Amino acid sequence: MTLPGQNSLQVVGAGFSQIEHQILGVIQDLDFAEQLKEIPRDLDLYDAGMSSHTSVKLMLGVEDSFDIEFPDELLERETFSSIANIAKSVEEILASG
Repeated sequence: MTLPGQNSLQVVGAGFSQIEHQILGVIQDLDFAEQLKEIPRDLDLYDAGMSSHTSVKLMLGVEDSFDIEFPDELLERETFSSIANIAKSVEEILASG
């Protein structure tokens, strides 16, 4: 499946949730996404070229997209290391709110 937009980013794996697709939309707008052709939900985004500065942009983009705020205990590298981890955190925040 190809996401619409400027980058023809291919999502890999069956059954991406709506939350994961929304996160992919945020990732697609980040500078390091230009070098990605495929993105499985468990891809380590840091290994794929995401810098710490870009991870802050990702966090802010996800917060804006879902109208949430990440609590301090989730502000860790691992939270933003993959689509799966971000989605899990977003689901926890939405469920608690």
